[in-house]
Amino acid sequence: MLFCPLIEDPVIEKVNRTGYPKKEQEPVGDDFFGNEVFPGDEILVLDDEMFLIEELNVQTKEILKHFGAVEKIAE
Repeated sequence: MLFCPLIEDPVIEKVNRTGYPKKEQEPVGDDFFGNEVFPGDEILVLDDEMFLIEELNVQTKEILKHFGAVEKIAE
């Protein structure tokens, strides 16, 4: 018998963490690539630019961190 770990939907995960689905909140702005950023989203900030972490691949995150990006939660 194969074991399959439980995988939770990212929207449900966010609702559990913040208490609200994205659509009921006003965005705080757009990130560098034009993605809407909502309160509670995990972002990287570099030189006043936001990057939505869930939209970045591993290499992009590492490069941004290397150049001084800081992880934050959007407010």
